[in-house]
Amino acid sequence: MSIATYIKDDLAAQLTSRRNLPVQLTLDSLAEHYKVSLTPVRTAVAELIDDGLLAKGPNRRLTVTAPRSKRPRTRQTKPPRDPYEVVSSDLVQLSLRGEPIYLREEATAEKYDISRSAIRNILHRLAGEGVLDHIPRRGWRLRPFRQDDLQAFIEVREVLELKALELARPKLDAAELQRMLELNVQPVSARRSLSVDESLHEYLIATAGNAYIKDFFDRQGRYYRLLFEWEDHDDSVATETLCQHREILIALLKKNWSAARKALSHHILDNHPILGQVDGHTSQESVS
Repeated sequence: MSIATYIKDDLAAQLTSRRNLPVQLTLDSLAEHYKVSLTPVRTAVAELIDDGLLAKGPNRRLTVTAPRSKRPRTRQTKPPRDPYEVVSSDLVQLSLRGEPIYLREEATAEKYDISRSAIRNILHRLAGEGVLDHIPRRGWRLRPFRQDDLQAFIEVREVLELKALELARPKLDAAELQRMLELNVQPVSARRSLSVDESLHEYLIATAGNAYIKDFFDRQGRYYRLLFEWEDHDDSVATETLCQHREILIALLKKNWSAARKALSHHILDNHPILGQVDGHTSQESVS
């Protein structure tokens, strides 16, 4: 389902119900309500006008023309996934094959059923994250995963994050640490998805105040951050990550610095059971 289709169906359900709309019927208000650009809103509104649920008056203001139904349409429970999340997740998995795959904008846009300009924006964003390289006349080259690269990154990461912890110690905010601890908890309901708060690492690096440490993670850490986020989609990995974050944060709150260093080191070195099993071999280049 596209975001425009979601907006259309959601609005149609509200227009045919007996409830007042929670938002003004203007393009800008609808775009703000659904947290999207004007483009999908215009598409949804145009289709609702064609369906006779909305009308555009002489002053171009929208009015409701939908009949009140005793059996209104069912509202959509949640919007479709952000195309960036879908594409980035797929490319991370392709990257794990260890193959320098080439992507072409037209074919990729068609695959994900989005416009070419939209896919170009996503690919540029992923290039900024270190996932892709733009190769003139050949398209976009996917960065292949290499096990040796991961291990080298983890080794340097451990040294720099432990140094960041040392530098940040006098400036740590107990309230901020407590906030992060409360975010790293198991969901109380089985219906709620398990979510890991990763802000501890960025907090330590930012609080340390060392520009060279920050520069390393800004330039080298983006690609691996996407890999680690993908790995956390596995519930067992996410649960272990959450528990390790809590161990670090509790030690920091108690000012038990040796325990905090030990827990942080263990978390960095021994928390990649899925990525650690990926071959990351070198293969022939292919085009998608």
